[in-house]
Amino acid sequence: MRLTTIARMDLAAGTVHRYSVQVRPIPGTEVPVSFDQERHVALGSRPGSWIAAAFRPTIPARRDELARAWHAVIARHGTLTTVFSPALDTSAHDGGRPTLTTVEVHPGAWVTPQAGPGEDPRAVLRREFDRECDPFAAPSYALCLVEHDHCAAGADRPGDSRPTVVIGFDHAHVDAWSLLVVARDFAACLADVARGAACPGSELPPAPAFARHTAELAAQRVAPESVRRRWEEIMAAGGGEMPVFPLPLGDISVPRDEVVEVHHVLDAAGVERLAAHARSAGTRMLALAVAEMTLALHERGAAGLRAVFPVHSRTGDTWHDSVGWFITNSVLECISDDPLECGRRITEAIALGNHPLEPILRPWGGMPHTPGMFALSWLDHRRLPVDIDPALEPQHVSARIRTTGVMVWFVVNDTGLHMRCRYPDTPQARAGVGGWLRAVGAGLDRRADALLEASPKLHPELHE
Repeated sequence: MRLTTIARMDLAAGTVHRYSVQVRPIPGTEVPVSFDQERHVALGSRPGSWIAAAFRPTIPARRDELARAWHAVIARHGTLTTVFSPALDTSAHDGGRPTLTTVEVHPGAWVTPQAGPGEDPRAVLRREFDRECDPFAAPSYALCLVEHDHCAAGADRPGDSRPTVVIGFDHAHVDAWSLLVVARDFAACLADVARGAACPGSELPPAPAFARHTAELAAQRVAPESVRRRWEEIMAAGGGEMPVFPLPLGDISVPRDEVVEVHHVLDAAGVERLAAHARSAGTRMLALAVAEMTLALHERGAAGLRAVFPVHSRTGDTWHDSVGWFITNSVLECISDDPLECGRRITEAIALGNHPLEPILRPWGGMPHTPGMFALSWLDHRRLPVDIDPALEPQHVSARIRTTGVMVWFVVNDTGLHMRCRYPDTPQARAGVGGWLRAVGAGLDRRADALLEASPKLHPELHE
């Protein structure tokens, strides 16, 4: 799945249509809200709180068939039948807590949003998702269909009349892994609809509801004292705040327009070489990436790397096929740029994120939203147990936002290693973050190429 943004996604000109479902609350069906969901929803209604999956169905389908497939997907995943409501007791010391209630989802209708003459469908999609995929919308997702101009004309791309399906979700209900599940399930349900199956999606794996995961996590025993002490050390090191990017970002007293850089670091062969390099060094590719990030920071005068480090909570096989926000956060600290030490720090960070965070971080009011916050994420699609047909041309589409922080995503897939970064648009950040990113990419490229310089007798598979 290609990682992109609403401004950069691969999308030909065409007309956007949106399918709106109807929801009806079910009284007395409140379900638990996870710690990370509450953090997201507590920021309130705002544009850009969504992420989306885009893909091109491989079989012809009418709009009513697409709608039936979508309803089958919704019925599979409990989080898509829940709706957030703002805190009722706003006089409470903590401002109250949002609630999450189950709803019935009923068929709706297709509408065609207003668009200017020749307007880019990306702009139309952005407006629709900014409005429809709000934390408190009911529901907070939207199915859109882009019927491309070349499909109607039959000229630009003869033989390829497929439209593009783009489904946006408020982030509180889905993570990146979930987008893969949605694309896979939608394709399977659409195929069932096309062949007249009575229960589309019935042959897909079971998908337990995310609310059950939230309840099970809350019921876990409290974290060991060693974990609590380590978190206390991490929070004390940041003065009670989360890690910030250690190079100048300029004036971030208010959120700035984002800059998004996408670097295609290595092709598939380069990834294999980098993986071989990691194995020969007794570690893994992620540790090499963290080592290069730390080294590039050292070269620019920073003491080392301290970053928020998202880790997934899909333990075991139970949750592999579910949709939800199975992401919690840890903190990764690397003072040394030695890959083996970086590997040990990564292992520690993952362990720190494997415990319920709400009771741990309660003394700091939860996880603070710190200006300049630095976060990094690593996702290897090749290792996920969710298979997607490449013919769907799947894309993970992020919103356009204003920001004060720095977020780096590393994505490994069948085409190679890709690095994307979002940071505030200031002269200092463009120079500092941009230069640092280029150094990180160049360092990983050097590590991948290092094995090519080794004797073919040591690594013959890389010299074929």
